[in-house]
Amino acid sequence: MRRRLGRWFLPEAPDVLGMLRAQVRITVEGLDAFAAWAHGDASQQQVVRDAEHAADAQVRELRRALVTAFATPLEPLDLFELSLRIDTVLNGAKDAVREAEVMGFEPDEAVASMADLLAEGMRHVERAIAALPARTDAATEAADAAVKSMRRVERVYRSAMSALLELDDLREVMARRELYRRVARLAETEVEVGERVWYAVVREA
Repeated sequence: MRRRLGRWFLPEAPDVLGMLRAQVRITVEGLDAFAAWAHGDASQQQVVRDAEHAADAQVRELRRALVTAFATPLEPLDLFELSLRIDTVLNGAKDAVREAEVMGFEPDEAVASMADLLAEGMRHVERAIAALPARTDAATEAADAAVKSMRRVERVYRSAMSALLELDDLREVMARRELYRRVARLAETEVEVGERVWYAVVREA
């Protein structure tokens, strides 16, 4: 348990891990909506945006709590970094939806497959965070599962990029390529989340 020195009043003990878990739960909901949008349900655009706003509020609450918390179940920096990276994933999903809308581009099968895997990976992250700090084996197992899901995103991405060589419409090629890249970058961030779970576990050992 991490303690802050130099406080002469009754220490605060906000549930910072509970706040992180709430953020992950919102992110899972947002990525599920992102996957539904990628499969053709345009109404899910607003759900993604709403989830992103709700997650931002949770992030702000967590950061304020980390400033005042006398003791935290994990290192404050690990909590901050996990929150930051998880937030980046949902922000990126919202931006992908917005960019597709601006370009007038409908998500295709490749985007839908990657979005499904992103949502699956974040559910593994949710299990990992739920297991911290005590059940380290369960946490790292779930983190590994998240990373494996993201490796599958990489395979979908490479296959989709290769298929672009068969297209003649340059505008379509550019639009698809940019959206593929944006979604694939979200997978890279989810990998960072999984690795940060491992880092937090190692630091607590």
